[in-house]
Amino acid sequence: MVTAQLFPGQDEIRAFAQRARTVKIGVLGDFCIDAYWFIDPEREEWSVETGKRVQHVRRQRYTPGAAGNVVANLAALGVGHIETFGVIGPDLYGYELARLLRGLGATTDSLCVQPAAWDTPVYGKPCLGNEELQRLDFGAFNCLSDEAWQQVLDSVRAARGRLDFLVVNQQLPQGWCDARRAQDMADELTRWQGRHLVDARQFAGLFGDACYKLNEREAARMAGRELPADGRLTDEQVADLFAQSGGTACEPRFITRGERGMAVAHAGQVAFIPGVAITGPTDPVGAGDTATATLAACLACGIAPAQAAVLSNLAASVTVRKLNQTGTASESELLSAARSLSYVFNPLLADDPRRAVHFRNADLEIVEPPPAMNLRFAVFDHDGTISTLRQGWEAVMAPVMVKAILGEHYQTADTALFERVRRRAHEFVEQTTGIQTILQMDGLVEMVAEFGLVPESERLDAFGYKAVYNDALMEMVNDRMARVQRGELAPSDFIMKGAILFLEALRARGVTLFLASGTDEADVIREAEALGYAGLFDGGIYGAKPGSRADSKEAVIRDIIARIQDAGPGAAGAGFLVAGDGPVEIRLARRLGGLALGVASDEARRFGWNDAKRRRVIRAGAHAVLPDFSQWQMALDFLFGG
Repeated sequence: MVTAQLFPGQDEIRAFAQRARTVKIGVLGDFCIDAYWFIDPEREEWSVETGKRVQHVRRQRYTPGAAGNVVANLAALGVGHIETFGVIGPDLYGYELARLLRGLGATTDSLCVQPAAWDTPVYGKPCLGNEELQRLDFGAFNCLSDEAWQQVLDSVRAARGRLDFLVVNQQLPQGWCDARRAQDMADELTRWQGRHLVDARQFAGLFGDACYKLNEREAARMAGRELPADGRLTDEQVADLFAQSGGTACEPRFITRGERGMAVAHAGQVAFIPGVAITGPTDPVGAGDTATATLAACLACGIAPAQAAVLSNLAASVTVRKLNQTGTASESELLSAARSLSYVFNPLLADDPRRAVHFRNADLEIVEPPPAMNLRFAVFDHDGTISTLRQGWEAVMAPVMVKAILGEHYQTADTALFERVRRRAHEFVEQTTGIQTILQMDGLVEMVAEFGLVPESERLDAFGYKAVYNDALMEMVNDRMARVQRGELAPSDFIMKGAILFLEALRARGVTLFLASGTDEADVIREAEALGYAGLFDGGIYGAKPGSRADSKEAVIRDIIARIQDAGPGAAGAGFLVAGDGPVEIRLARRLGGLALGVASDEARRFGWNDAKRRRVIRAGAHAVLPDFSQWQMALDFLFGG
């Protein structure tokens, strides 16, 4: 098993981009146009001739698609010289496609115009709001002539000496490729001496011992296998596919796996790169082309295959965030994405508790072997990990969001609109659990604008919506704290089972404890004092500052860990634990080299498993998961190697 640096640094990305400016890459493939027609639903008109409603296009956009999008992505990455090889039709879309490619800096001298029996392929996409309607496609009945193919093949052969790398892209069943032409290219690729990448949808496997980029379905077909009913392969099954297809002994081969990332086989070894964690709506159109282009650029620059997969994954994560467009990823976007990069770890295990492996039959689930360390420091999340004072915050935030989005229409909105807004708010809360409240309010600002039901002059900014939410939440929290102060409830009624004993045991072993939260710092301190455990956190209690974006939970934990790592000679070689019930702290522990302990807490009962949290923290990268701290002695044995 080979490994890769999962979190590429800024210098690594800049060095890649600088090297990419010097390479020369050719793209042979199905060149198409993606045509977006954005319909205005407000303008109503009926055709006099047909009596049918007219769809008015407010704006239109045309971008290169398929192999054209590979070119667009190479250009976005800054590749210095790009050549195109393929066929277009003698129509307005063909001329527009060639113009667009030249606008990207690519040469189109080797694009063959077939005078008959060929329409430039077009994906026509009417869009209503963020929804793509039924597509209109051109080119499904094309028939490539032998003369045109020979012209394309001769152009590729002539370019062999001047290009550093060749991408072979096949996406259309009625495009440039068939079994005979694939064999022609397989023969040609043997002369490129490893300087190529094949991305073939219908004809994968017909290009000999080439360097392939495949999805799981294509890889299974190459190996003569069927995908499981759920369409998902385990890591072991992927490694077996590589072995069956000879993919571990020849040119590098890459298998894209959606949210599960990418697998790479090369020189007898396999690497698994996890998928990038993404919050919010996504659009997968063009992500495969981005992955292909980034892999090609990396390999052309001499980057090792496993590390090329890491950068390819990162680039595709940029593209899928771009809605209603065939996206690309630039150097600046890669740099930005790398700074906030998080992964989806162990998704199959997260989705299936039957796969769980427990430590000594305890309620402690081992997900991955934890890093070996001399545990000296521990950072604990607060809400949902130690305290349950804010249990039920989701039931407060979602209605606040619904009221903010609907505004004065809250009482009068019809059932369909109300349900659409309610579902959107609840989905957003679920997706963003664990991030700083102000960032959730940023999302609310966007949703208010998206629905457009509240006049712009009446909308609040993120801090304004946060104040509304915080007032509603603190009404619940203050009521609970008042009951504790009156003696109606005990502090233990709002503390996770066994938490105090676990904290005390860590202190007894010389571990310095920190408490970190995305909640305003003054509130965290006040609540920890009210519940009686503030004094256990000898490292300090930290939270967000009111009116600030610089003190998110992530920033707070980063600052704590930086302080730990700069603590002087006594901290040399010391390891740290991060424990929490949210993805933010777990992802950060993985990124910074700590031990990530997920807490899948049932906050209402204060003990027992919460399946949704278990799934969340495993996907975020937890090395181990427990439901509460009632078996704290077993947890100590696990942490300290007992």
